[in-house]
Amino acid sequence: MSVYSIKDLEHLSGIKAHTIRIWEQRYDLFSPQRTETNIRFYNDVDLKLILNIAMLKDHGMKISKIVAMPMDLLEEGVRKISIENRSHQDQISALTLAMIDLDEEEFSSLLEESINMLGFEKTMMEIIYPFMHKIGILWMTNSINPAQEHFITHLVRQKLIVATDQAESSNSGPLFLLFLPEGELHELGLLFANFLLRSKGVRTIFFGQTVPIDAIEEVYLKLNPQFIITAMTTAPESKEVPKFVKRLGSKFQNCQVYVTGSRVIGQDLEFPSNVSILNQFDDLIELTQTLTIKQLN
Repeated sequence: MSVYSIKDLEHLSGIKAHTIRIWEQRYDLFSPQRTETNIRFYNDVDLKLILNIAMLKDHGMKISKIVAMPMDLLEEGVRKISIENRSHQDQISALTLAMIDLDEEEFSSLLEESINMLGFEKTMMEIIYPFMHKIGILWMTNSINPAQEHFITHLVRQKLIVATDQAESSNSGPLFLLFLPEGELHELGLLFANFLLRSKGVRTIFFGQTVPIDAIEEVYLKLNPQFIITAMTTAPESKEVPKFVKRLGSKFQNCQVYVTGSRVIGQDLEFPSNVSILNQFDDLIELTQTLTIKQLN
C-alpha cells in the first residue's frame, strides 16, 4: 500500500492541506498514522476518500452532508457524477482512483470514454498529461508504489502506439528522427510527439529508449533528416546535460534539433544555434502547422 503526505492529498484532490486538517478534526474523517517524528501519513483508502469527497463537493454538495453519507452511497454519488457530468478534473480523479486499485478495465474504459468525447489528441493534452504530471511528482517523491506508475504508463503507452499506427504519415516532405538518450526510459512524451507529427502527415522515424548518440549520427548521415527531437527527463545526469546539448549541436550541424524534458526546460543552459527547446506540446503543434503550410505552398 502506498503512503501519502497531507501535501500529496492536497496535490491530488485540490483540497488545501489546512482544510483537510480541519475536516479531520471536525468530522473525524481520517485516522492517519504517524512517523517516529510524529508526522502524519495517509494510505490508499484515505486518498480514495478525499478524492470522492472532492468530486462531490465540486458538484455542490456540502461537506457536512458528504461526511454523513454511508460509504456505499458516497461511492454511488461519485459514479453518478462520473456518468452524467464529468469535468476534466473529475476524469483525472477517476483515473487516479483506477490507478490506486490497479483496475485495468476501469482505467481503459475511462480512457476510451475521454477519447470518444474529446478525440485522442485532446485527451492526451487535457486529461492524460495533467494526470501524469500529478502522478509523476508522487513517483519522484516515492509516495506511490512504482508498480502503480508502471501500470498506468503501460496502458497509456499501448493507446499511443495504436493511435500512431492508425495515423497516416507522408512519404515526402521533411523527416524527423525521434530518440531518447542512453539511460533515458521515460518515453511517453516522445511517443506522443511522434503521434502528433504523424497525425499531421509528417514523416517520422521513432527510435525509442536509451539510444547512443553515435547510432543516431549514423542514421543522420544516411537519411539526411531535417529535424531531430530528443527528451531528457532522468538522463543524462544534470551535470552532463550541457555537454550533451553541445554534442547534439556539433554532430547534427545541418539539422534543426529540438530538446525537451525536465533536464532542459527551465534550466539555465546555453544552446548551439541549431538547437532549440520545446517547452510544451503546443510548440510542436505550431511547428507542424508551419511545415504543413510550407508543403501546401
